[in-house]
Amino acid sequence: MIDHRGDSPAPARAAAPDSVVTLIDASSGVERELVGAWLADGGLKHELGIDAPITQLDLDADAIGDRLVGRRDDPLVVPIRVVWLPPERDGVRRITFADLALLTNPRKPNRLAQRRLVGKSPDRHVVLTGQPALLSELRANNPEAAALLMKGSAEPFARAIVRAAVVALERAERSIIGDRYKVPRLVAEEILDSPDFLRRLELIADQLGTSPHEVYRRAEKALNELVAAQSRLVSDLFTQAMRPIHASTWKVDSDDSGLDGLRALNRNHPLVFLPSHRSYVDAFVLGDVLARNDFPPNHVIGGANLSFWPMGPIARRTGTVFIRRSFGDDEVYKAVVEEYFAYLLAKRFNMEWYFEGGRTRTGKLRPPRYGLLNYLASAVRSNRIDDVLLVPVSITYERLNELGAIATEQAGGKKKPEGLAWMARYIRSQQHSAGHVYVRFGEPLSARDRLAAYGDPLSPAPTIIPLHRTEPAGTEPSNVTESAEVAELERKAVQRLAFEVAVGINTVTPITVNALATLALLGVHERALTLGEVRTVLAPVLRYIEKRGLPRGELAALRDEQSLAVVLEQLSLAKVVTVYRGGLEPVYSIESGAHLEAAFYRNSAVHWFINRAILELSILCALEMQAPDQLRAGWDEAFRLRDLLKFEFFFPERAEFSAQMTAEMLLVDPDWHQHTAADTLGEDILHKLTASGFMMAHRTLRAFVDAQLVVAERLTAHDSAEEIDRKEFIDECVAVGKQMLLQQRLHSPESVSTELFSSALKLADNHGLLTRVSHDSAKPRAELTRRRIEFADQLRIIATRISQAAALDPSNMPARGA
Repeated sequence: MIDHRGDSPAPARAAAPDSVVTLIDASSGVERELVGAWLADGGLKHELGIDAPITQLDLDADAIGDRLVGRRDDPLVVPIRVVWLPPERDGVRRITFADLALLTNPRKPNRLAQRRLVGKSPDRHVVLTGQPALLSELRANNPEAAALLMKGSAEPFARAIVRAAVVALERAERSIIGDRYKVPRLVAEEILDSPDFLRRLELIADQLGTSPHEVYRRAEKALNELVAAQSRLVSDLFTQAMRPIHASTWKVDSDDSGLDGLRALNRNHPLVFLPSHRSYVDAFVLGDVLARNDFPPNHVIGGANLSFWPMGPIARRTGTVFIRRSFGDDEVYKAVVEEYFAYLLAKRFNMEWYFEGGRTRTGKLRPPRYGLLNYLASAVRSNRIDDVLLVPVSITYERLNELGAIATEQAGGKKKPEGLAWMARYIRSQQHSAGHVYVRFGEPLSARDRLAAYGDPLSPAPTIIPLHRTEPAGTEPSNVTESAEVAELERKAVQRLAFEVAVGINTVTPITVNALATLALLGVHERALTLGEVRTVLAPVLRYIEKRGLPRGELAALRDEQSLAVVLEQLSLAKVVTVYRGGLEPVYSIESGAHLEAAFYRNSAVHWFINRAILELSILCALEMQAPDQLRAGWDEAFRLRDLLKFEFFFPERAEFSAQMTAEMLLVDPDWHQHTAADTLGEDILHKLTASGFMMAHRTLRAFVDAQLVVAERLTAHDSAEEIDRKEFIDECVAVGKQMLLQQRLHSPESVSTELFSSALKLADNHGLLTRVSHDSAKPRAELTRRRIEFADQLRIIATRISQAAALDPSNMPARGA
């Protein structure tokens, strides 16, 4: 019953105890009879090898307070309960909807059902003991509660014993029913009994100038709102209800080779699964994979927008923690979230959240949000946990039936609020087969090791910063300065940790057949391709993928004409590709109005081709220069493009990026290292680029650069003295982008995307182009206007080079000659 932050047994005791106190967790007379008969038959002696007088108590704080906590001897305390099991079906004991027809829960049968089961199905119950502990050990493990006992208050220590007994019984029960039924008990009660947490609430009350009772009441309300009240019954039934929704839609392809290692790590450390987020069904798919491999259920952190009835109450009972979208100014709620996170991790409950902050609208990984990672880092710094392992998870779909709504939102449409009608539409949309969903697990990252490597001091931060200072006006106390410096180190370390998680996700994300099919069709401007032409476009790309050893799905289907036709027909049924059959042979192109959907599929794998695209544009830039400046110009352009795309993709540090670009160059020109800086690139390098059989710049970068150009041009149209309202500006970009598309100044509708415009605006802000200048500052206003114009000019030059790369692509040669 001592909390060892794991499931390891307590150390062996040197001598047998003189007496035993059993704490019986019984809900009925039948269960008390079963426990009594078991004890009378020597069950405890057989179980623990102990033959000593036994006192039986109910697992109740009042009974324990009256008859146990004040004892002067040192009895061994043993929790006992009866565990009821569902009937065995196909080797598995799991509750089904058929069980509910009997109006009883097989894990918690009513008194009459218990009596019937004892006679007819004795295999359906087990008398279970939890890890025992001496009363002296329980006192040592709860020193503050034991200290209150000395002052005459028995209740805190009695409640601590109840919690320890429940935890011990839960651990013992999982040895029978499996780790996937690991659920927390008495969470809110234990947190609210924590002396450290109560002290923090008192500090907050002092800071806010309100009563401790009011702060306690707010904390209790927030905890009850947050804590996931998991239920094994609901978990079983919910899994059965939801599994058909995705099981009939996708064939789950999970690489489980690393799960044994994760399970071993989980014996000593909590795991935090951080998956990519492309669909609302992500949590069901991942949860099913982990349940099949007997992992305990994750506490899934979700947005409060999904807590509507009936999904909210059900999801909370399966482990979902609904958290407010914004609470930065609510110190009580912030303290409760931080404490709840630390509690779950300290008790080694696994967690899961989608650190992008929401579903991707473009198909590629979004920039991470840092809020929840900050709470995790805080638990590590405060030594509430030894360590926590972060597990990058890639969930990649060959097709998604919900893409229409995502595309509408990208084009400026309003997101429909979640609710019953939304849920019905969503379930209805999942009724069509959509191929494979690939679940891949990246290398786990030690949060403590990685934070330390990134410069985090790993020292506990003060929980409260005083609102009032006593220093003279105009002075900055040294402790405040030091605190700001430490906070900056912590912020940077968390950001770099998040970046590493994102890279871990991308590293295991496989290239799917639909990603390559849409890559081919999006790369030919307003043209349809025959089946043979699609194969011709893809053949060199497939060779490139094999040469680099990139992770991939079942890409062999793209080599065979018949299988490729099936892939394109499936995309046609999904209304992403259109097929014209009225001529000599079928020809395929992107469905009108479906470019955003097609780009979503392509973008799931686009990160694998970005360095190749940068290489192509860098070579074209270098060829514009005269020797001996070509090599320098090429490298400068590569780093410039890396900077322009840093809000879209995850690039490594300069040295590693240079090594990656060199590796790309060697794939194009294996003799590259034999050249000298004085060599002229000339037409030879263009020949080698085209000889590789494909160009990537126009297929992967054009939409991003076009979106940046729209933002840059709109900035030049704004007075530098005007304040930029980001929402209004994005709406303006959508409207003007649609006009530019009609004028064929943009190459594809995928450029007109709120997501891409938002990233482009972040880039402009990073370049200092959103800074408002006073009307009275003529020179700074002119300087800002000049820099905005230069930014737009730079993007036009890159867009021109992308068009050159498109013209060099073998698939566009016939179109160039037309």
